[in-house]
Amino acid sequence: MIPAMELWQLLMDVVVLLGACLLAGGIFSRLGQRPLVGFLLAGMLLGGPGSLHLIGSKQEIEIIAELGVALLLFGIGLEFSWRRVRSLGGRVLAGGAAQVLATLLLCAAAALALELVGPAEAVAVGAMVALSSTAVVLRVLVDRAEIDSAHGRATLAVLLVQDLAVVPLALLLTVMGEPSSPREVALEVGRVLLAAGGLIVVLYLVLNQIAVRALGRLTVERNRELTVLMAVVTGLGSAWAAHQAGISPALGAFVAGMFLGNSPFATQVRADVASLRVVLLTMFFGAAGMVADPVWIFLNAHRVLGLALALLIGKALIVWLVLLVARQPHSVALAAGLCLAQIGEFAFVLGTIGRDSGLVAESTYQLIVSTAIVLLIATPYVIPAAPWIAARLAFPLRRGRAGQLGGTAVSGGSAVDAPDVLIVGFGPAGQIAAQKLIGTEQRVHVLDLNREGSRKAIECGFDASIGDATQREVLEHVGVKSAHTVVITLPDRRTALAVLDLARRLAPTARVLVRARYHIHVHEFEAAGAHVVVGDEDQVGKALADRLGLSAAVSDT
Repeated sequence: MIPAMELWQLLMDVVVLLGACLLAGGIFSRLGQRPLVGFLLAGMLLGGPGSLHLIGSKQEIEIIAELGVALLLFGIGLEFSWRRVRSLGGRVLAGGAAQVLATLLLCAAAALALELVGPAEAVAVGAMVALSSTAVVLRVLVDRAEIDSAHGRATLAVLLVQDLAVVPLALLLTVMGEPSSPREVALEVGRVLLAAGGLIVVLYLVLNQIAVRALGRLTVERNRELTVLMAVVTGLGSAWAAHQAGISPALGAFVAGMFLGNSPFATQVRADVASLRVVLLTMFFGAAGMVADPVWIFLNAHRVLGLALALLIGKALIVWLVLLVARQPHSVALAAGLCLAQIGEFAFVLGTIGRDSGLVAESTYQLIVSTAIVLLIATPYVIPAAPWIAARLAFPLRRGRAGQLGGTAVSGGSAVDAPDVLIVGFGPAGQIAAQKLIGTEQRVHVLDLNREGSRKAIECGFDASIGDATQREVLEHVGVKSAHTVVITLPDRRTALAVLDLARRLAPTARVLVRARYHIHVHEFEAAGAHVVVGDEDQVGKALADRLGLSAAVSDT
């Protein structure tokens, strides 16, 4: 039982930490940085080894903050479905697994070759740096409306696999940190697998068979507070159950979220748990900052910055090569690699496991977490520049090989017929735009990065190619210079602008029609040379107005 004085001191420390995070996050947000940077620095200044020492309840706050990671995976589990995973592409998902393994092994090998650490510690370091930051990367991509871009989808697929890899990596470090015989290791692995299997069965029965049926849709509609309670009980209760079973709380929260993801409560639970997750994740990053020593970082700045630069380049190259094997274009693979070229929040969790078990030395732990903080601070600057950097670095690699690397013709033949109309992007918007062209004498060619979109184009009777329209060689290959009309339906604004710029230069006489997801971007497309810009919001408004007029007419009759 916690004495009253200690309880109130803990509450005061939590308030001070959250208040400092609020202030620092607000300052960095005004400076164009991510608030997370302020959270990390606030923790460093308030409770780090070389800090002001204004927070004394470091251990207790770290324990509470771990719930933030559990709720992060709970939210990911709510989004997780096999249908969505399949839409990301099996090759890219396999590439995510290959990236984790390759990064772990290569980083461990580099540490051993430089004689920095021993074999066991090298594996632990490799595990810590293999994962990227789901919280930071997805937040930046969502804010920039790039989550649906080609590199955004590839990044999401790799992050999903990385999140799933947290549990086996934590198990690996736990087993390595306890000197055991092969028989004891096998027994421990079996125990964990048995506990995990039992937990999955229990959570499935409790959530899908009991809770959902007991509450029912009507009850939740009439009693709004029930979904709030359900969100908190499910998210935190599953983490507690996993901890009691001797496995990662993050695993329990993820499984619970995945089961609830197919229930009618998923959307509301996701919204209800969001505020609590924000508070706990803020505490997590503040607590993560408290493990770093600002004085140590200053005195060892050359080591920290050198390692940060090496990891930034090394992880980007590993992801690039892995995604190339998964048949992603060079520019997409490079952009995704730059988005993932940091050490994520789970490095703090894995590092704590390794340090507490004696597997990772304190100096090594301090170096890794300090480097992670530097890379997390740099990430909000790297991600916006990733597509631009990737497009220019990829150009020498793909020059003269557009047919092989940039676009794969699926309509047959190594070259395409000169089209009258070129449609870039064949999602729902592209398919609707092309309806009046079906069965006409117009030669239509569709260019899409998604194989499914190209397949649907062929079903409509069009020619189709799979390729990256931001690459000059790809547009030339599909005959943009002969087209009298170019239709760009890509949802990502920056990608659409890049394609628009290329199309205007390669086909200056062509009429260019562009889709804009948001009305605020219409003038930007017009200034870039688009002849016609159709906004999603305008079309939605017109459709609603038509339906409203129809409803009014019906009611009058």
